[in-house]
Amino acid sequence: MASHISPLAGKPAPTSILINVQKLITAYYVEIPDPSVSKQRVVFGTSGHRGCAFERTFNEWHILAISQAICLYRKQHKITGPLFLGIDTHALSVPAFASALEVFAANEVDVMIAKNEEYTPTPVISHAILAYNHERDTGLADGIVITPSHDPPHDGGFKYNPPNGGPADLTITNWIQNKANAFLESGLKGVKRISFERALNAATTHQHDYLNAYVKDLGNVIDMDAIRGANIRMGVDPLGGAGVHYWSVIAEQYGLDLTVVNDLVDPTFRFMTVDWDGQIRMDPSSPYAMARLIDLKDRFDIAFACDTDHDRHGIVTKSTGLLPPNHYLCAAIFYLLQHRPQWSNAAAIGKTIVSSQMIDRVTKKLARTIYEVPVGFKWFSQGLLDGTLEFCGEESAGASFARLDGSVWTTDKDGIIAALLAAEMTARSKRDPGELYRDLEHEFGKSFYKRIDAPATSAQKKLIQQLSKQQIHTTYLAGEKIQAILSNAPGNDAPIGGVKVSTEEGWFAARPSGTEDIYRIYAESFKGEDHLQQILTQAQKLISDTF
Repeated sequence: MASHISPLAGKPAPTSILINVQKLITAYYVEIPDPSVSKQRVVFGTSGHRGCAFERTFNEWHILAISQAICLYRKQHKITGPLFLGIDTHALSVPAFASALEVFAANEVDVMIAKNEEYTPTPVISHAILAYNHERDTGLADGIVITPSHDPPHDGGFKYNPPNGGPADLTITNWIQNKANAFLESGLKGVKRISFERALNAATTHQHDYLNAYVKDLGNVIDMDAIRGANIRMGVDPLGGAGVHYWSVIAEQYGLDLTVVNDLVDPTFRFMTVDWDGQIRMDPSSPYAMARLIDLKDRFDIAFACDTDHDRHGIVTKSTGLLPPNHYLCAAIFYLLQHRPQWSNAAAIGKTIVSSQMIDRVTKKLARTIYEVPVGFKWFSQGLLDGTLEFCGEESAGASFARLDGSVWTTDKDGIIAALLAAEMTARSKRDPGELYRDLEHEFGKSFYKRIDAPATSAQKKLIQQLSKQQIHTTYLAGEKIQAILSNAPGNDAPIGGVKVSTEEGWFAARPSGTEDIYRIYAESFKGEDHLQQILTQAQKLISDTF
């Protein structure tokens, strides 16, 4: 996090910072992006195209262009099965849904939309794609989730998942992005579209019961009997997100003692406490955004929250309050590898390059392989699909894992199963994930981890992205001999878009943000707070020297 914490952080959102929903939706329809301005073009980051209608970065033209590009991509790759379409609770998701459906119906694409206009979490779309494609070789399905994830209320997002069910990789997103921008440049020439009413009633538009299909299958990935049998008291805050109506159905289906502490849906997200920078952000890993649930921790054996599209998790324990995402990933891996007898010993554990080194220590003890990739869950999708990966996690509180029998559950992040796993862990080990992590610290040492954001121009971001071993002229980091300097990830040799420098007891990684004018330094030390600070100081100096 950046060092400046807003005086509003962790406090209820004041009316003065709430968005004007009518103005935002009007801007979606009336503001037209200018493709000669790079910021107003279609840009697929690590998770689709995101932006704000007020800034002409997420408007009707963007969605019409992207949707038509996806239709062409499907045609070119002979993807002829249904397209599973879901939306979250952000204000711009509903108008973007209307625009997209107008294009898909005009292109005669079979689209599966949620029954009763229900919101649909990201993992539920992935689950639906995989369920449909199971044992099929042709006529495959794909999907779209209209969500900017945990971003502020004024943002919109649009994300494509190909037939492997996970986030689209760079080849796909670059193709869609270039095609969409060509449509913007031509004033949408070649974009097919019919009225929303006709699209909704088209023969190609089908209602799909996402909620029950997903909930009924949860017992195949989580030991629900153990949770029910231990009478675990759970509290969940959906943070006004897409899974808001899923939790009570889960509780009923499996007979769980689960309380939804907030079931409000409001596009201003006025029920949130403000994040570190004075913005409303539905980030379940932020102690500021999670202040309300943390206050309730003693009412429950375990409590959890998910972000707006429910692909990220936040775990609140009695023992430690909100668990840092890295801590929970370590505890979850340690637990799962000992409580999933049907999982294959040959399958690896996936982690991103900036996740805690504690994961490596835990995995090594349990004689499993680590598969380390650049930032982005898309790098895990194929491994989860073919069973070569059984658990994948990233430091930003995203994870997914295999079913009880070791077969694929989702190939995208799933905050719902990550949350329910915390209850299973508490039920079966009689200790919450915070206590389980403390045991790991006793065995493997205490980790000190921090991320800092620093300003960077576009030119500087490019320099960081291209950093190589040759540009780092020192042999020591914070008093320890450097063991490795990486610009490609060890797991799949893909460029990490930056650099990672490691020693025996610490490391740092630097990479530019895909969406903001900043770069990020992640660092970890097993020697203490002072050593961590030394790593960060030296890392910042190394980066500024390259400028």
